[in-house]
Formats: sequence, structure tokens, C-alpha cells
Amino acid sequence: QVQLVESGGGLVQPGGSLRLSCTSSISIRSLDYMGWHRRTPGNIRKVVATLTVDGLTFYEDSVKGRFTIYRDNSRNTVYLQMNNLKPEDTAVYYCNAPGNPGEAWGQGTQVTVSS
Repeated sequence: QVQLVESGGGLVQPGGSLRLSCTSSISIRSLDYMGWHRRTPGNIRKVVATLTVDGLTFYEDSVKGRFTIYRDNSRNTVYLQMNNLKPEDTAVYYCNAPGNPGEAWGQGTQVTVSS
């Protein structure tokens, strides 16, 4: 089972930027996709962005133009660059990838956007 470890969360002011990292225990070239999800208090976890092994990306509408998902195969890491952050982006962010079976998830990293 792949192990995922996120990092990079924190407190940032509105309009600021953060970069989240998700490092895999196995080569990310062997994973069909990797993704970022987020969960706010009282809500279910929702997809934010995904990246396939072929380089196809998906972004949730509210983050288009502000967030970018990309990878560094040499580091087995997928990143989520978040710019122009808004208070509504405050959430716990989770990385995921295909598991065996099911899905593999990281432990989550808190992002708080507040002045």
C-alpha cells in the first residue's frame, strides 16, 4: 500500500500563497493519478485538483486560475501551488492516490486563510 505524506500547510493572509507537498513512498510514475482534496468543518471531503500519470489535470471551479497541481518525479512528490488564497480556502487538505485496494490518503495538512 502506498504511503502519502503531506506538508506545507499553515496560516496565510488573504491574497497570499502556499505550496503543499505530497510525497509518495513509491514511484509516482506507477500511480495512475494523484490528487488533492479538502474538507472544511462539517463538510465532506471534496476534490480540489487531480493530475494523471499522462499529465492531464482537473481543477474544481473555485480554484481554477489560482491553484496549480504539478509533480516532480525525481522526488516522488506532487505539489499544489495555491495563489491568491481566500478565507473560503480554509480547510484540511489531503493528498490521495490509487491504493491496493481502494484509495490511499495522507494524514492531511491544515490551511488557514485569515487576516
